[in-house]
Amino acid sequence: MKKSILILLSAVISNSQTALSAEEGEKTPLKPQTYVLVHGAWQAPYVWDAVNSALTKKGNKVIVVELPAHGTDNTPTHTLSLDVYRDKVIEAIAKVEGKIILAGHSMGGMVITHVAEKVPAKISKLVYIGAFLPTTGQALTDLAFSDPDSKLGPLLAPSPDQLTLDVVRENLTNLFIADGTPADKERVLTNYRPEPAIPFTSKVTLTSENFGAVEKIYIKTLQDIVISPKLQDRMIDDAGIKTVYEINTSHSPFLAKPNELSALLLKIGE
Repeated sequence: MKKSILILLSAVISNSQTALSAEEGEKTPLKPQTYVLVHGAWQAPYVWDAVNSALTKKGNKVIVVELPAHGTDNTPTHTLSLDVYRDKVIEAIAKVEGKIILAGHSMGGMVITHVAEKVPAKISKLVYIGAFLPTTGQALTDLAFSDPDSKLGPLLAPSPDQLTLDVVRENLTNLFIADGTPADKERVLTNYRPEPAIPFTSKVTLTSENFGAVEKIYIKTLQDIVISPKLQDRMIDDAGIKTVYEINTSHSPFLAKPNELSALLLKIGE
């Protein structure tokens, strides 16, 4: 009798293990993604540090682009245009095998849009993070000037040669990272550089065959006073974007809530 019970238990355990193995086999491991991250105006690659770390810890590859005349790059500002920014990103992704997830913040939204029109087959998804999203024929200035709720305009100070734009320093952190820690704000101040002005007026030409064929996602920044939520909604509607996420931060979610932003990017990459 005891022997029969032992045989029965052994069979049950064996069957259970087989079932578990089958279930595990049905779960396809998530394929690592390549994320290409493009910063916005008055910023530089450092803003992505925490997000970069979170994405790579999950096995993904991350490429952080330093736009010309930002960060440590000393490209003369009079030589810049949106085309130059676009080509810098294309150069960064040219050697990547397969498709990428291309994410842009603020002015970086103009850049990734321009990239997608040029190399749509290289991009699986475009992710706009509190970013400018133009329609064909628009420049960043067209969108910015149409945003009465933005607090940025009155705080801009053009250089005498009109090649760069400064932000009034005492308002800098309130504009970009009002909800950040003192350390976050200090990083923004320490890394600040005047912004090249010419690319702001570069218009994009977009087609349905190229830019229109790439899947787009928007992450709204709900406390944003640089690109207001109302303008974000209008750009989302104009682009016909169906997948929209929200993050309750200022203009700089990668500094204010990097873990939440990283979680959204990982979800987008599933």
